[in-house]
Amino acid sequence: MRGLMQDHPLLVTNILDYAAKWHGEQVVVSRMVEGPILRTTYREIHERARLCALALQRLGVKEDDRVGTLAWNTSRHVEAWYGIMGLGAICHTLNPRLFLADLEYIANHAEDSVLMFDVDLVDLVAKLAPKLHTVKTYIVLTDRGNMHRAEAAGLQGALCYEELLEAERPRLNSFQWVRLDENAACGLCYTSGTTGRPKGVLYSHRANFLHAFTVAMPDASCMTSATSVLAVVPAFHANCWGLLFSAPLVGAKLVMPGPLLDGASLYQLLEEERCTLSAAVPTVFLGLLQYLRDTNQRLTHLKCITIGGAACPPLLIQAFQEDYGVEMRHMWGMTELCPIGSVAGFKGTLPPLSKEERLALQLKQGRVTPFVDMRIVDDDGRELPHDGKAYGELQVRGPHVIQRYYRHKEDAVDSEKWFNTGDVATLDPFGHMQITDRSKDVIKSGGEWISSIEVENIAISHPKVVEAAVIGIPDKKWTERPLLIAVPKKGQQLSSDELLSFFQDKIAKWWIPDDVVFVEELPHTATGKLSKLTLRQQFKGYVPKRSRL
Repeated sequence: MRGLMQDHPLLVTNILDYAAKWHGEQVVVSRMVEGPILRTTYREIHERARLCALALQRLGVKEDDRVGTLAWNTSRHVEAWYGIMGLGAICHTLNPRLFLADLEYIANHAEDSVLMFDVDLVDLVAKLAPKLHTVKTYIVLTDRGNMHRAEAAGLQGALCYEELLEAERPRLNSFQWVRLDENAACGLCYTSGTTGRPKGVLYSHRANFLHAFTVAMPDASCMTSATSVLAVVPAFHANCWGLLFSAPLVGAKLVMPGPLLDGASLYQLLEEERCTLSAAVPTVFLGLLQYLRDTNQRLTHLKCITIGGAACPPLLIQAFQEDYGVEMRHMWGMTELCPIGSVAGFKGTLPPLSKEERLALQLKQGRVTPFVDMRIVDDDGRELPHDGKAYGELQVRGPHVIQRYYRHKEDAVDSEKWFNTGDVATLDPFGHMQITDRSKDVIKSGGEWISSIEVENIAISHPKVVEAAVIGIPDKKWTERPLLIAVPKKGQQLSSDELLSFFQDKIAKWWIPDDVVFVEELPHTATGKLSKLTLRQQFKGYVPKRSRL
């Protein structure tokens, strides 16, 4: 027997419809790429998103067409998101920080028919355009006054976004979003391709809608209509971690930084827009922390930071919480999960915890979110206990977890829908998950695992170290041994012996790296993650000065 309730599809455009009708006056703030800070509302974004849909429709965009966006976090990008999806087309976010060859491959693999891009990226698009086989229309997300920049870059046939929208105003009152099934595709993001070619993750309306609820929940971002969200994580990083859906879902104020993610620019928005919540990778908040310390500034409104994309250094959590009164919440996820799968927080049934025990829990990647199931398994696929000690391959499944990569023939999951994340993790009795390594990064020495993340966290806690990475190097006796690559603070003298002695009594002796190499900076991917693949290539054949075992 079926329930006797109405059948309304879960579409992301319903979110914007709700925000416009019931939170229409709520402010959306953007630092535009042209320079000024623009203040608009959900009501205006809703109107302009529909104008965008009409413009794309007139240009021939149909259901299932892929429309690429190469843009920063601004209100225009949000309008384009909803406009594309409201047509039944697929919004394909491209990362402008990728190498040209990667952008070429991804856009051609997706078979984008239209490319919408910010005006500060015209030179990049001009280099890319001759290599794109399917893109027929180029739209610059700007007004007529800035179109000369596109023309100067050689993009003579590019169209002006603002002019396209204005031309559709006479048709606006008669426009309706295209009627869709909730399982219809609406978004496309590609993985970073650290283990091969980037792979496409094709999101459905339903998956993004359910994920938006997760992000807004009290044990995640704790987002309400009184929240002011600084969405630092870019739209092209796995859907801005769902913030561009969850903020309008609850009517929260949405603040977007455009291309400027330096400490001074972020601090200005945090203070002027009275932001209470923000989200980004650790590198961004390390920059903000340095700015706060250099200028002796205070954070007068910010209450919570959600951080993900890489393991968060303990000192970063301690500094924001103890010095600035800002709670930091670890999030873990993947492009393949829309992307959030777990959030660190304190469960109500936990026993009383010391300060050190609370920090240890915050350093874990958190408890699984409501729509995701999670387990760890051994090499034979047997589920391992939740005792906080057993290490295993982390697997997930759920309604916003991938089934199959875009244009792949085989499913990415097993017969029971479990998706292998490629992470090695533990689960404790209270359900807290901790990533100990990526399976490709784990160091196996003498048949035993060494967690590179744990070793890195200790190294970063040294007062003279800015950033650190640990990779495995071949060893005739132990198969692999850890090598520490560290970035010392400017003006600080730090020796290998001093840094290695810092590990004493903090981890097992055999976990301590055999050697340290000091560098000026570490390589990062286009999404801000540490590139251990690059480090392994750089230090291939490296022989340590001495063995510590």
